[in-house]
Amino acid sequence: MSLHYFLFSCFILTLSATSSVATTITTTTTPKEQTLNTKEAEFFNPKLPPRTLSSSKKFEGSSNLVDLRYHMGPVLSSSPINIYLIWYGRWSLSQKLLIKDFITSISPSSAPASSPSPSVSEWWKTVSLYTDQTGANVSRNIVIAKEHSDTRYSHGSHLTRLSVQQVIATAVKTSPFPVDHRNGIYLILTSHDVTMQDFCRAVCGFHYFTFPSMVGHTLPYAWIGNSGKQCPEVCAYPFAVPGYMGGGGPGALAPPNGDVGLDGMISVIAHELAELTTNPLVNAWYAGEDPTAPTEIGDLCEGLYGTGGGGGYIGQVMRDRKGRTYNMKGKKGKKFLVQWVWSSVLKACAGPNALD
Repeated sequence: MSLHYFLFSCFILTLSATSSVATTITTTTTPKEQTLNTKEAEFFNPKLPPRTLSSSKKFEGSSNLVDLRYHMGPVLSSSPINIYLIWYGRWSLSQKLLIKDFITSISPSSAPASSPSPSVSEWWKTVSLYTDQTGANVSRNIVIAKEHSDTRYSHGSHLTRLSVQQVIATAVKTSPFPVDHRNGIYLILTSHDVTMQDFCRAVCGFHYFTFPSMVGHTLPYAWIGNSGKQCPEVCAYPFAVPGYMGGGGPGALAPPNGDVGLDGMISVIAHELAELTTNPLVNAWYAGEDPTAPTEIGDLCEGLYGTGGGGGYIGQVMRDRKGRTYNMKGKKGKKFLVQWVWSSVLKACAGPNALD
């Protein structure tokens, strides 16, 4: 992400106008998503209370920051992108499988019928449109190369931005994870009982690169925490909203897999992976003038999940017969609600469930 995954509702108002740009651009095509209104799901566009605001004064995605530009740095174009997954804390097998189902659904399937539209891989196609100075695109193929479980909380149950790099260093030295400069992403996921510096207050996840003094190498990484028992109303929105805002507290929308914390976490994982691959060393694709606090392709579409989003509406999404909300599907039939990302072609937010 930008170094922070901030939750701002105000930006949605500006994007609702920006999204109209996409209307004139995309009407020349006939998107497959028009055929999605089947008997198994219905479209709806819920209006929810606004998100809680970060204490930061930085208004991500404001009109003067929408000038997303390329700053000549690398993107992750080598194929496949190898994800080195670190499970920090205690995770159940079902939780691990759900997250891995999402990650493995990013790559296009050799059997299209196994990932019906709108799919996770179609969502990633927007990310893959970003290129480096040689014209090489972000890779469409992502694999989980290796996993490491740190069930002993080797660096404690409270982490900081520096100690999370020590978690990576431990995994590199003991797993052993390879030092993968060219293709690697080191993804640290912390369980619900692990706290992180600024978690819930200003971030739900973040990405950066490791310092040679800490890890011995410069490696792109991302951290995301499970907010289920700490701050679901902040980091698992729209599956939970603050009770004082109206909407009845937790469970504003039913999560697609029945786990508020985990389903919310998957959208944050998607956000971070999209930004990490397009801006791995914080010198490639971002808006704004400050590379230490860039506004990236996920930040520009925060809170938008479908056509017609903005002004408190999350956009047209789908609801199945059990009332669960989603906007894309994985290879194994799993459903996910994932925020849209900024399209460098449309100059607007885009997703696979677009209706226009």
